[in-house]
Amino acid sequence: MDDYMVRREIGEGSFGRALLFQQESSNQMFAMKEIRLHKSFSNTQNSRKEAVLLAKMKHPNIVAFKESFEAEGHLYIVMEYCDGGDLMQKIKQQKGKLFPEDMILNWFSHMCLGVNHIHRKCVLRRDIKFKNVVLTQNGKVKLEDFGFVCLLSKCVSLS
Repeated sequence: MDDYMVRREIGEGSFGRALLFQQESSNQMFAMKEIRLHKSFSNTQNSRKEAVLLAKMKHPNIVAFKESFEAEGHLYIVMEYCDGGDLMQKIKQQKGKLFPEDMILNWFSHMCLGVNHIHRKCVLRRDIKFKNVVLTQNGKVKLEDFGFVCLLSKCVSLS
């Protein structure tokens, strides 16, 4: 935590909160998910599993993992900051105005590429929603939040 300076809160949920941090040594911005560790062993293990899974998901359409650590009863997951906000924010900003069809198709194809990648890793996402799809200012679409996943014990290829 010594190398990170909080800039602002960027989200909150049942897990805890998400913060925008600046790494002082590099001046680079990161998102940091702060998860309250429960006294329950299984809930704590599930939180730690999220960090391990995110670290394994290296793909252009998945938010990049930087590091994770525990301090003062919290698990911190440091990841790439996507400066375009989430898809839910983008929809609300439109105020009922429709997005261009080519933009929707681009976003959808990028989401499908991200989902395909995690399925190839035998991981089933159970919580894909607009708030878990984030955007960058240059138009990249990425999936985030691996808190509600199921690890498949056996992957079956249909091809």
